[in-house]
Amino acid sequence: MAPLVRKPLAPLVIGAIGVVFGDIGTSPLYTLRECFTGPHGLPLTPDNVLGILSVVFWAIMIVVTLKYVTLIMRADNRGEGGIMALTALASRGLENRRTRWWVVGFGIFGGAMFYGDGMITPAISVLSAVEGLEITAPMLTPYVVPVTMVILIGLFWIQRHGTARVGRLFGPVMCLWFITIAVLGAIEIATSPAVLAALSPAYAVGFLVGNPVAAFLALGAVVLAVTGTEALYADMGHFGATPIQRAWLLFVLPALVLNYFGQGALIMHDAAAVKNPFYLLAPAWALLPMVVLATCATVIASQAVISGAFSLTRQAIQMGYCPRLTIMHTSEREIGQIYVPFINWTLLCAVMLLVAGFRSSSNLAAAYGIAVTLAMAIDSLLIFVVMTRLWHWNRFVALAIVVPLVTIDVSFLASNALKIPQGGWFPIVIGGIVFTLLTTWKRGRSILHERLSKETMPLDVFIDSIGSNPPVRVPGTAVFLTNMPGRVPHALLHNLKHNKVLHERVVLLTVTTRDIPKVAPAERLRIEELGCSFQQIEAFFGFKEDPDVPKLLEECGRRGFPFDMMDTSFFVSRETLIATVAPGMALWRERLFVSMSKNATKASEFFNVPTNRVVELGTQVEL
Repeated sequence: MAPLVRKPLAPLVIGAIGVVFGDIGTSPLYTLRECFTGPHGLPLTPDNVLGILSVVFWAIMIVVTLKYVTLIMRADNRGEGGIMALTALASRGLENRRTRWWVVGFGIFGGAMFYGDGMITPAISVLSAVEGLEITAPMLTPYVVPVTMVILIGLFWIQRHGTARVGRLFGPVMCLWFITIAVLGAIEIATSPAVLAALSPAYAVGFLVGNPVAAFLALGAVVLAVTGTEALYADMGHFGATPIQRAWLLFVLPALVLNYFGQGALIMHDAAAVKNPFYLLAPAWALLPMVVLATCATVIASQAVISGAFSLTRQAIQMGYCPRLTIMHTSEREIGQIYVPFINWTLLCAVMLLVAGFRSSSNLAAAYGIAVTLAMAIDSLLIFVVMTRLWHWNRFVALAIVVPLVTIDVSFLASNALKIPQGGWFPIVIGGIVFTLLTTWKRGRSILHERLSKETMPLDVFIDSIGSNPPVRVPGTAVFLTNMPGRVPHALLHNLKHNKVLHERVVLLTVTTRDIPKVAPAERLRIEELGCSFQQIEAFFGFKEDPDVPKLLEECGRRGFPFDMMDTSFFVSRETLIATVAPGMALWRERLFVSMSKNATKASEFFNVPTNRVVELGTQVEL
């Protein structure tokens, strides 16, 4: 057996710094400022500064370091992470339908909230960076919003070309970013080293106990320091747990802490600096370069969220929660680099509306946080299921770990709930819409499957009838794409009914998505001879893979079942759906499902079937 080849760790660590930590790494641009100037800003006193610094530090240590880096990243689905992978793990083996429905429902809702986060992150990140122009030259204030929009339009425009080349710069740029913010923070700390006393948890506890109302209100701003934690877990499949953990503990965490404490030291001796403590850490001559560097960092942070939305969409499609959409691969070498046009332009429209509507990062901060805290709370609940059911931990030990984490998540969520009138409604509305769409599609497909199953017949009965009363067989191979193994595809029945013939070789092809990210090549195909020159082929894919029918048939050829593409026709059923008041879903949801179905990409296109070899046969189905 050939020895395993391990990738060098250093490039993976640098790559992780560039991709994984963009969101959380740009939080210092606005977090501390919002603690003192936001809707529920604290009075600027030395005790409050030390207290809030201590709360920020321990929030980072508990939520990011202990919860995500140490605990949740242990829950890998064959090396992959993220809310969908965690949901698949938590629901695995659940026999109780009601329990499974709740577990999967929570996971899908957490995934839906990611889209709201994906809309706000580019807007608030880039806007907060460009706002540095106001510090550099106040007369440039009117240009902040237009410049932000131009940058964001450019960012979304380049998605179709892929980010492979630009991505090589992500790691070095983000390394420069973290080194710069660490140095700026350390220089300011050196002038007021007393601020380091806030590293003691006593200051956090004293602040929370001594000012319970003010502290509770401030949590809505403190949570901004831990936004982006989902990216640590979601990108585990790209880099592995070890590079992400080392990058965080040895590089990113120290840089963030130094910068936050540097900002705290600055506003303790210069109260006027609270209007933008991040940029005012820098000397006057460095302001413009800092604006440029911050803009680059926030663009990188936005890129990670956009790519995450593409990946999450593909996973939702593969798991049956989303209609088929056009997916384009932007790299011949990296399967993870994809582009989903519909998601890209939808995100751009939403981001543009957010920038135009809120017009400042402070206003957007009111909308930011509630999606993050909801997702974090859902992660805590799902990891409890994984700990007790998959890892077989003692229930009391699991509760002792999860209850404090849920308490923190709920505290953040409750504080952020106060932001709902100021803009927190936006991610909730977006998450609710996406959740409705995903669950409607899943339920609609289930109802459609039931309706179609009733109108067809068992495959073994059909083949027996073919054997006893053989129809005319014509040369060539017919491949019928079907999602009902063991049942006769509607397209096959219609072809036989109207054309009165069968091909000399009939293949029933079913593509199944499993609850793992990737399927091993040896487990890809299951081929069964059914008699009368019928074959059943089941192809298995993970939720991070893209089915490709021509490649599947090539693999069949290597296994002794050759296909001549020039002599093969592909038959696909295309259902015309009619919403009715029959039991199933509410009429409005049935109409929504019909609309989604009409706009879905054709199965032949999604599975990359050659268009000149496809025959579509339609049927009407009443839901």
